[in-house]
Amino acid sequence: MVKIKAVKLFDGGFMMKSFACGGGLPEGSIKEEKLRSSLQNFVIDTGDEIILVDTGFPAEEEFPVTKDSVITFGDKIADYVEALKAAGYEPAQVSKILVTHKHPDHTGELRQFPNAKIYISRIEADDMKLTGDNVVRVDFTDGAYKNFSACQKIADGVYYIFAPGHTKGNSIVIVESGDKFFMIHGDVTYTDEALIENKLSVVFEDLSAARDTLSKVRAFIKENKTVYLSTHTPLGYENLDSEKIMTLPDVEEVTIENKVAEPEKVEGTKWVCSVCGYEHIGDEPPEFCPRCKQPKSAFKKK
Repeated sequence: MVKIKAVKLFDGGFMMKSFACGGGLPEGSIKEEKLRSSLQNFVIDTGDEIILVDTGFPAEEEFPVTKDSVITFGDKIADYVEALKAAGYEPAQVSKILVTHKHPDHTGELRQFPNAKIYISRIEADDMKLTGDNVVRVDFTDGAYKNFSACQKIADGVYYIFAPGHTKGNSIVIVESGDKFFMIHGDVTYTDEALIENKLSVVFEDLSAARDTLSKVRAFIKENKTVYLSTHTPLGYENLDSEKIMTLPDVEEVTIENKVAEPEKVEGTKWVCSVCGYEHIGDEPPEFCPRCKQPKSAFKKK
C-alpha cells in the first residue's frame, strides 16, 4: 500500500489570519488572530518508487521575525535533505519530484536531485526558466480527474492536477489509498481554517482562478473521503498522522471580480520574495515585502 510521510522543515511559527484568509476582501474585514504555522513537504512511497512533492527552502536561507511579520514558519528543524533522511529516505532513492508551484519555499532544493525527473506545469517551468533533460514540462493531457478538468497520471493512484490561481501554473497532487484520498495542495490555502471558512490568502496571481480552484477543492472534499495535507500549518502533518478525514460546513460561495497580479512595469532587475513570491522590478529590492513584511534580505534575483 502507498505510504505518505511528512518532510518536516520548520515548526512553531505563526501567521496572521488577515494574511491567510484576506485574499480579495476589504482590509479589516477579517478579525485578526494568530494561527499556527510550520513548513513541511511530503514524500510518496508507492512501493515501486519514491516521489517527492516540493523541496522546501534553499538551505542557506534565513527568515528573521520582525515586529511587522505576518507569517513565519518558526524554528528550523532541518535542511531539506536532512529532513528527507529523517523521514526514512535517501536522495538517491527519489525518482520523481512533483512541484506544486514556483515559489522558493517549494522549489528551493530541486538542485539536490539532478537525476530525478522534475514534473512541473509548463507555465511554472517557463517562468522559472528551468532547463535540463530531467525537467518534464507538464501539459495535463490525461483528461479530467473527478471534478478537476485536467490532470497527469504520474503513477498508479498518484495524480498531478492543474489548479491555477495562487500562481498561474499552480498544481495539486492527489494520492488514492484504499478508500481515502490524500490531497497535497501546496498553497491553495495556507491554513485549514481558510479552507473551512472558504477564504483565500492574500497571495495569488489570478484571483478568480484561485477562487474557482478553492471551490473545486471544497467540492471534491465534500464528495470524497479526503485527508487534507497542508504545507504551512502543523495541521498538515497532524492530519496525515491521524488520517483525519476533512469535513466542511456549508458556507456562502464568494464571487470576486477577476484580478490578475502583474509585476511592476518598470525597468530593472526582477526580485522575488522567498517567503510569499511577491515580485518587484527595480535596481534594488524594497526594504520590506509589501505583502508578507519580510525584510530586504528575503528578496533574491530572479
